[in-house]
Formats: sequence, structure tokens, C-alpha cells
Amino acid sequence: MTHPTMFDLAIIGGGINGAGIARDAAGRGWSVLLAEKNDLAAATSSASTKLIHGGLRYLEYYEFRLVREALMEREVLWGIAPHIIWPLRFVLPHHAGIRPAWLLRTGLFLYDHIGGRKYLPPTRTLDLRTDPAGAALQPRFTRGFEYSDCWVEDSRLVVLNARDAALRGAEILTRTAVTSAVRDNGAWTVSLDSGRTIRARALVNAAGPWVSDVLGTVLRANAPARVRLVKGSHIVVPRLVAHDRCYIFQNADNRIFFAIPYERDFTLIGTTDQDFQGDPADVHISEGEIAYLCAGASDYFRRPVTPDQVVWTYSGVRPLYDDGASAAQAATRDYVLSLDAPAGQPALLSIFGGKITTYRRLAEAALAKIAPHLPTPHPAQTEGWTARAALPGGDFPRDGYEALVAEFRSRHGFLAEPLARRLVRAYGTSTAAILDGATSLGDLGPAYGAGLTEAELAYLKREEYVTTAADALWRRSRLGLRLSPAEIERIDRALQRL
Repeated sequence: MTHPTMFDLAIIGGGINGAGIARDAAGRGWSVLLAEKNDLAAATSSASTKLIHGGLRYLEYYEFRLVREALMEREVLWGIAPHIIWPLRFVLPHHAGIRPAWLLRTGLFLYDHIGGRKYLPPTRTLDLRTDPAGAALQPRFTRGFEYSDCWVEDSRLVVLNARDAALRGAEILTRTAVTSAVRDNGAWTVSLDSGRTIRARALVNAAGPWVSDVLGTVLRANAPARVRLVKGSHIVVPRLVAHDRCYIFQNADNRIFFAIPYERDFTLIGTTDQDFQGDPADVHISEGEIAYLCAGASDYFRRPVTPDQVVWTYSGVRPLYDDGASAAQAATRDYVLSLDAPAGQPALLSIFGGKITTYRRLAEAALAKIAPHLPTPHPAQTEGWTARAALPGGDFPRDGYEALVAEFRSRHGFLAEPLARRLVRAYGTSTAAILDGATSLGDLGPAYGAGLTEAELAYLKREEYVTTAADALWRRSRLGLRLSPAEIERIDRALQRL
């Protein structure tokens, strides 16, 4: 009889928190298994506003620790993943009657100074009557402020954490649900829907919006639900401005939302904040949310934004810690780690809340809580190592993107600049594994549209856990915006063949 494999740590959930914990733990020498019932980043972690940011508005709720930690993480994450994270400048027009200018200046002064900023440029005041950023705005907006944050390819950040965890020895299982986990003879016995059973010395519940469901149905725990589900939706419209700066707008209801250049030809507008009931797998934007975002943008832009301009939408459910806040936008974005470790029994750590910017710090805090219940490892790395080690493809200088594009174009003369830029933005130095040995475009195999070739598709299947066209076109990339249904169906068939 074969005995189940024993792992130090089993993780339920392949979003940013689960993947981040898996990477950190594997790098420190613990044996790790991560099980995700769908694709990596299939839910909340691919539905963010795609920003690595301090959260300027959280200062209004006195979330100073959260904002400081997030601000410090911006440059750390940019340094370890400069292919998928890069700086952006945000324009904040002063809207008379919502927040006074002195309050905005104070908030931005704190934003510039409490997070140890070294590389990102500071805040400056803008005259929107003369600055190019004012050209797209209504003439009544004459003054504004410009500050720095960063963009992130959110779902790629999840995939690269999972891939790095695997390179360091973790076992990553996608499309594999945990059906039950019970404490048994000093360890967890974990059953998977593949029919496999494993054992684990400790268990992490990082199921995001399903964290309470896992507690109730998988673990049979009588724990109170501490998660508040809040829906956030975004719309994508044809590009609204000619420059590469973003806007942060204040709405009349005191919420803020963003308008961000997106995938070269589009503008991303979001997000909303609405309490959500129901199955997080069945979340979609409502007509009311589309109207809300269009009306908010139209209050600022000279050219109205209307629902008929929307080319794509996406929605996600944020699993916020329920702190009793009366409004969804006021609920804390901070994370709470709940440890259940009865004497002599294996530990369970449940993750509530969190935001993509602070995922790495959350992973460190999670392992600090659960480490006393794990064997003492002989780690290849020590605590804090994830702040220094590049994610796959990110082993080049934070300002080295242009040089890397030029290097690949020099090495592969057939590579058109738009394709080279897209590949390096997605894969960084790992682009070499896709182009390996190619001396012509034909060497990359059949083309599937929008620059996607069989060489890239094979890489995605081999290295990045892709099994369906949706994985490749809406999470590993956003090429779905540029492909027809027939092209997408052809890609699905190619993945089955590969």
C-alpha cells in the first residue's frame, strides 16, 4: 500500500496570497503543495485595477500602517519584476466642492514621505490650463497634482510567484479542488478531487472569496464568517487620451476611480465598490455600474464616455475582512491572519483580506505565524529573501526594459518592435525560451493572431499552467481584446493538441 506524500505545508487557493506564500515557503526549504480549483488567478487576483499603490484614499480612514507598508512595497516589487511592473504618473485634478486642495496636498505630502521612496519621482503641482494632461479634461479643471505609483500585470504576478515556487520544489496543482481536510494523527489528511490524498503538517486557507466556504464545507469548522465580499467592476473603452499618464478622479459620492492607459489602444476605467452576495464565480458588471463609471468619467473628460463605447468589462469580488464598516468603500483593505492551532494538533491558518500590493509582506507574516508549527527547515533562503530575488524573467535592471527589447531585436532580426515589446513586457528575460533557436518568424510555428505563435503557446502550456484559451488570452495576457471568436476557438484546439 502506498502511503500519502507528506508535505510541510498545503495551501488551498492559487490567487496572489496562496502563490506568494508558496513561493516564500518553498524558498525557505519547506515542502509545499498548492491546490487551486480553477486556473491560477482565475478570480479576484486577475480582476484588480492592476496597480501597485499605497492607496492614497486609505489615508482618509487613518490606515497609516497599511499605506506605509504598501508604499514601501512599490519599489521592492518593481525591483524584482521590472518586466510586469513599471512606474506610472497619476494626475489628480482638483474638484472644487469635494475635497479641499489643502487636504489633497497634505495627503500627497504624506504619500511622498512615509514610504521610503527612492526611485519614483515626487509629487508636483500642475496648471491644467497649460499642461498636456489638461487637454482631455473639461475647462473648469484648472489645477491638479501629479504623483507616482506603479502598474502591475496582476495575473502574471500570480503565475510568476507560482512558477518560482515550483522551481524551488513546490508542487503546484491547477484545476484541482480540495474536497476535504481533516486532522488525523498529528497531521492534515487532505483529499483532492483528482482522487489523490496527501498529508500536511500545516494547512493554509488562502481561498480568497471562498475562505469562509472552505472553512465550512471542506474543513467542517464552526468558525464565524469574517469576510465581507465587495464587488469591483471595470470597463474598457477605446483610448481617451494621447499621453501615457493616468487620472485619479473624485466622485460626488466621495469615492475615487481611475482612468488608465491600457494595452496601447484602450483606457481602463474603474473601480466600483458594492457589497456582494452570491457565488463569487458568477460575478459580472451590472448596467448600473457601467452607467456609474461612464457618468463619473464624463464629469471630468471633455468628450463624454457612454455605455456604447465599452468594448470589454470585468468584475471581481474582494474578500475583505469584515470590520463592521458601514460602507463597502470604507471596509479595511488590511489583512487579518487567523491561526487555529489546538495543542498537539496540526495548525490551520486562514487569510482574510489583503491587497495585491502587500501580498509579499502578507506571505512573510503568514509564515511567521505558522513557522512554529512546521519543522525547522534548512533553508536555501532566509526570511525576507523574496524582496531580493527576482521573479522569473525579472533578472534585469528596473530601468532596463528598453535595453532588453533592443537586445532581443538585435539577436532575432526578424522580430518586429511591437511583438518584441509585448514579449519582453510579459516574459522579461524568459523571452529567450520562446525564441530559442529561431532565425525567422516561421521558426516560431503557426500564427494565431495578434502576434501569438505556437512557440509562445507551447511555452505557456509547458511553463505557466495554461490549459485553455481563456487562461492564455485573458490571464497570461489580454490578447483576447484583439482576437475573434473563431481565432480563440482555434487556439483552444491548438492547446488540446499541444
